[in-house]
Amino acid sequence: MGHDRIMKTEFASYAADPELSRGRLHDEGKGAVRGPRNAFQRDRDRIIHSMAFRRLRYKTQVFIAPESDHFRVRLTHSLEVAQIGRTIARVLRLNEDLTEALCLAHDLGHPPFGHIGENILKQALKDAGGFDHNAHSLRILTHLESPYPRWSGLNLTWEMQEGLAKHNGPIRHPNWALSAVDDAFPLELTSWPSLEAQVAALSDDIAYDNHDLDDGLRAGLIDLEEVVAQPLIAPTWQAVKTRYPDLTGKKLIAELIREQIGRMVNDSLDETRRRIAFFKPEHLTDIRQMPQAMVGFSDEMTKNERLFKKFMYQKLYHHPRLLPIAERSSYIISRLVALYKDNPRLLPEDWQENWPDNEVDRQRHIVDYVAGMTDHYALKRYHQDIGAFDLV
Repeated sequence: MGHDRIMKTEFASYAADPELSRGRLHDEGKGAVRGPRNAFQRDRDRIIHSMAFRRLRYKTQVFIAPESDHFRVRLTHSLEVAQIGRTIARVLRLNEDLTEALCLAHDLGHPPFGHIGENILKQALKDAGGFDHNAHSLRILTHLESPYPRWSGLNLTWEMQEGLAKHNGPIRHPNWALSAVDDAFPLELTSWPSLEAQVAALSDDIAYDNHDLDDGLRAGLIDLEEVVAQPLIAPTWQAVKTRYPDLTGKKLIAELIREQIGRMVNDSLDETRRRIAFFKPEHLTDIRQMPQAMVGFSDEMTKNERLFKKFMYQKLYHHPRLLPIAERSSYIISRLVALYKDNPRLLPEDWQENWPDNEVDRQRHIVDYVAGMTDHYALKRYHQDIGAFDLV
């Protein structure tokens, strides 16, 4: 199927509808100023104006505290996910506002230094329920981010919270953080989420597959010849080389990335339409009761994309040049957690004022604080609270 033109059209019958939202946990009262925005647009804007969203500017995507302004960070990654998500949602006649909000918020729970930091925080909370960045995103949005006078959190719609909780699929064993959110505002965790949430999850895969590849090539950590031999990339490379036989260097790579994103988007559109035509959902309730995800890649694309992820882990994410920095980052996070456990007086005053009474909550409180740090702030606190070090 050829490239789809984006046109304004009516929502599909199974799209999320802000007029039919299950509402918010807290009643915001009749005196609140609403303006022209619908419920999902307000969710999106609350995300954009949050401190947690701004902090993504200095949180690791691939490279830790990158010195170059040209590499992706969590903020630019989230914006790129949202761009892809909006495109897919519009073509499928889904709710673009909810999709965008979910895409922008999906990585808010990442700690400093990416998955390296997450692994350390999991270990730090091994006796207190563990740590998961997806669940922590919801903890931030329902508890830690607290700009309103009468409640904690951003008071997002049920559909927004459900989508963040389940965008990767049904959850049968939620951790403590997600369970707390679900207890307060039950999210039907064992069912499938909206198509908008499923689009956000797939858009994340498309974005980081291609943009991490772009950054890896730009940094000289991946060999182009090895990349274009991958089954996911090879057909695109041949098409680009045929179309531009004289093109070389950075422009050729840029065209490869653009073309690959387009191919993956079109594949997901074709496959999602096929599944919808087969299962024939009529309403959003039908989507939640389906035996499988409705949004996804074709079997061939799925297989090749998994192979490509394996390639990227071997060649980029675990690259020998990155390992010493990764090890140092792990050490920094573990030392900060241990320091604040032994010396809570070193926490900022507002964190000291809310110091919990029991040991489990104290461990979680410390991890909440460390997880909220940016790469840069974690390095700064390490300098200030533990001592100078040399990352080189």
